Amino acid sequence: MSKGRARLAIAQGVSVWVLEAPHGFGDAAVHAHHAIQITASLSGDLALSTGMETLREPILAVKADAPHRFEARGLLAFVFVEPESQMGRALTASLFSERPLVALDHSRLAALFRPFAATFENGLGKDELLRVGDGIVEQLAPGTRVRLPDPRIQAIIDYAAAHLDEPLSLETASRGIYLSSSRLRHLFVEQTGLAFKTYILWLRLVRAVQSYSEGCNLTEAAHEAGFSDSAHFSRIFKRTFGLPATTLTRT
Repeated sequence: MSKGRARLAIAQGVSVWVLEAPHGFGDAAVHAHHAIQITASLSGDLALSTGMETLREPILAVKADAPHRFEARGLLAFVFVEPESQMGRALTASLFSERPLVALDHSRLAALFRPFAATFENGLGKDELLRVGDGIVEQLAPGTRVRLPDPRIQAIIDYAAAHLDEPLSLETASRGIYLSSSRLRHLFVEQTGLAFKTYILWLRLVRAVQSYSEGCNLTEAAHEAGFSDSAHFSRIFKRTFGLPATTLTRT
């Protein structure tokens, strides 16, 4: 695959990536990430597979942590939603009750994705990309009532996100929360679907991608997020997203 163009907008809860690859993403490996993924083909082709099934539709959604791979060519928009957020829990409840990969109603959503088609020509910035992404998420789960994370686990997540540049352990992040270590580990997995160490790796990856999107090179972004070097970051990125980090050539 030759490099294309990318524009990224990352905020707490929702992230938007617009990628253009005229010659395709056919080399994507099987991968999984701790975010709900909504992918739309703005031009070209799109197919996603979980191993159990393959869907070829203009707009597809994948449940958080579900292994999958994709084949695509042309202009693509990705909206990633953190599953612990209120909107993430609403999407999980409304979209993935039966299976981890679903096709979404193109006739209902196409107009909402249309602004992404002009990302590179009109120079859409971070705020506009996020506004469009938020509108898509709200349309998919309007007014859904969901159970929010246990406040003790949310406190741990908030602490970890604010201290990614420091050595982190579950014991450190949970000071003031009076549960046994075994109960705390069990509750964290129950609420997030991940062990604490794996969740921290996910947070570091998101931080590195954010730093890269804001102008850092890959080495700087890796160091800012606590990775030992850019090679470590690149390995984790490919394992998580199925593509090398260099795919995100910025414009």
